[in-house]
Amino acid sequence: MPPFHGMNHNNEIFKQMKKRNNIITYSATVIFLLAIILANKGCSPKFSLENKANFTLLRHENGPVIGYSSASGIEIMKIKRLAFKDLNRNGKLDPYEDWRKPAEERAKDLASQMTVEQIAGLMLYSGHQSLPAGGRGPFGGTYNGKPFAESGAKASDLSDQQKKFLTEDHLRHVLITSVESPAVAAEWNNNAQALVEAIPPGIPANNSSDPRHGSDTYAEYNAGAGGRISMWPGTLGIAASFDPSLMREFGKIAAEEYRALGIATALSPQIDLATEPRWSRFDGTMGEDPVLAANMARAYTDGFQTSSGKDEISGGWGYTSVNAMIKHWPGGGPEEGGRDGHFGYGAYAVYPGKNLKDHLKPFTEGALKLDGPTGMAAAVMPYYTISDRQDTLNEEQVGNAYNKYLITNLLRDTYHFDGVVCTDWGITKNVSNVYEFSGKPWGVEKLSEAERHYKAIMAGVDQFGGNNEKGPVLEAYNLGVAAFGEAAMRKRMEQSAVRLLKNIFRTGLFENPYLDPETSAKTVGNPEFMKAGFDAQLRSIVLLKNHENTLPLKKEMKIFVPQKFVPGGRNWFGVETEARWMDALKPDMASKYFTMCANPREADAAVVFIDSPKGGTGYSTDDFSKGGNGYVPITLQYGPYRADNARETSLAGGSPFENFTNRSYKGKSITATNLQDMKTVLETKAKMGTKPVIVVVRVSNPMVFSEIEKSATAIVIHMGVQDQAVLDILTGVAEPSALLPFQMPADMKTVEEQFEDVPRDMKCYTDSDGNTYDFAFGMNWKGVIMDERVRKYW
Repeated sequence: MPPFHGMNHNNEIFKQMKKRNNIITYSATVIFLLAIILANKGCSPKFSLENKANFTLLRHENGPVIGYSSASGIEIMKIKRLAFKDLNRNGKLDPYEDWRKPAEERAKDLASQMTVEQIAGLMLYSGHQSLPAGGRGPFGGTYNGKPFAESGAKASDLSDQQKKFLTEDHLRHVLITSVESPAVAAEWNNNAQALVEAIPPGIPANNSSDPRHGSDTYAEYNAGAGGRISMWPGTLGIAASFDPSLMREFGKIAAEEYRALGIATALSPQIDLATEPRWSRFDGTMGEDPVLAANMARAYTDGFQTSSGKDEISGGWGYTSVNAMIKHWPGGGPEEGGRDGHFGYGAYAVYPGKNLKDHLKPFTEGALKLDGPTGMAAAVMPYYTISDRQDTLNEEQVGNAYNKYLITNLLRDTYHFDGVVCTDWGITKNVSNVYEFSGKPWGVEKLSEAERHYKAIMAGVDQFGGNNEKGPVLEAYNLGVAAFGEAAMRKRMEQSAVRLLKNIFRTGLFENPYLDPETSAKTVGNPEFMKAGFDAQLRSIVLLKNHENTLPLKKEMKIFVPQKFVPGGRNWFGVETEARWMDALKPDMASKYFTMCANPREADAAVVFIDSPKGGTGYSTDDFSKGGNGYVPITLQYGPYRADNARETSLAGGSPFENFTNRSYKGKSITATNLQDMKTVLETKAKMGTKPVIVVVRVSNPMVFSEIEKSATAIVIHMGVQDQAVLDILTGVAEPSALLPFQMPADMKTVEEQFEDVPRDMKCYTDSDGNTYDFAFGMNWKGVIMDERVRKYW
């Protein structure tokens, strides 16, 4: 245990006085010490000591828990019977070390003490870090120069790369991806916090995560049993409940699990308005209706950020709070043709309906206007895209994070946001063409990396996602000094530092960033959380068709389930996967509900599990190599599609890597890579004859149902749930209640003719029972749902 500054030494004083036999002095001293005792109401500290394996906790009677590592070498100051960390080792209590002061005051004091190099490190957000680090790929790492498997290191040890960016580059924001277990995550957190605590001024690591609560299709839910982490539908699935209180419950539970993993910032929610049905990130949104999306965004952010009771520090912030980084300003949904901004071919968001206002609503009327005491989201992430012709001040055609009008004039000045603005990952890195997964410097390709950092900082950005090195930020600082002088640029850097530090102070990390691995293991995925997640899955499943009340099925029925074909392909990182056939259901899971039949002739009904059409990315290097412009359609149907109704001339275009601006794909053709899913439905119908065929679709985007609907007696869709949840719906263990948070198009013609920026503007599919698959449509066992939710949002 470190020594306490300010500990009284009354016994020693008494001894010295007695030795001198100075009665007058001795009496005066007794009176003086009695006065001190009375003033302080006793000499004993107002906290207790608890030693853990690698850290120590000081528990105040009325105050925060102070956690520190003996390995860090910091001392504890005792002032008025309260404990404080001497994080900068100067022997006195600085305002930023005083947990009684407001976060704003503490942040300003610390920012003023930091060197430019330290502020530059604070402005970094690491690349993706798995625990332990993998040995290969873009996010790999080593341990004493060796891959993890050969190193003898523990899974909770810091990799060589992590040690470097935490010490040499002063990075304090770490993006955590996969973890071996909750206990390993907690131990890694403690190792990282001890390392940075030892480096004055002792700024803790603010670890973060992308969404990590998705459902494992094959996983089994057992009431009363725990899991690795609670499993929920994606946010689009929760939005299908049309119940913001469910989204808030998810946020609250997810925040508790995040904090138990050492995560204090969520790189979420994704609140882009999903007005372009072909966009590959559609299923990460909260749907296409601006009012529903705003309500869901507000609930999610309130759930994540709000602490209450003993967990609250001030203003709703506290020890169970997780900073929400809402994304992607000013809305990443209206991608032309559905092409995504991770690539140069998807660099442009377009507004043919002149409808930026709806895309702002999930931000300005949702996550930036909370019901809870934290007021607004802690951070905002702009998207990669160039918001085509939306800069009405400077008319710049640059990526959103480089656009001063969008960041400073609109977000900060108009909507009064003074939190952190963090770029999306890799926007300052270089790229050499429009189709590789690399840097994303759209509109500023010809600038150097340092110039890109400088432009973003001057646009109002505080932090750079995916950048582990402080060098480019320091170069940007020097560019600013040359332009405006050192005082002005120092002031601008401190402004960002204050914003970043507030998010660390408000979540209590400066007082105690340490975790008990056993407690983490018991918290993450505990039975209560697992049940809440499973119940939410049931509430996210939409019944679209139930001809002649085919559902629910009786348990023990003889059921035929055809195998599922998984097409091969290549992911964004270039990793190839082979095509394969697989069981659509785990046999042991299926047997708990049905008698499984390998021969469809012997079955009473068939259940076919498929995915919505996988319609491509909108770009083809094959087309380009054959003399085309490279741009091809994205399809929402399975079968061959020819884009005869596409635009003759694209709304936006232009790249240093292309010698043309027209990105039209009119007249070109494409077929979904999972065409076999459609064939499986049709083949199963042929085998079953007049017997029921139930189709279960895992939906990532809206889809054209005309190819399969007539072959299906019943249709159930979901946005990512466990198979067990689907089976509970199919067999009547639970009744479907969810509604479509988006439209299902009648055909690809209406998809081509709809405006990328306008919600609910497609002609919707009407099935053979006469039901139209429009926004807010859904069925239960009684028929079409017409309840208060439908009336509110329709």
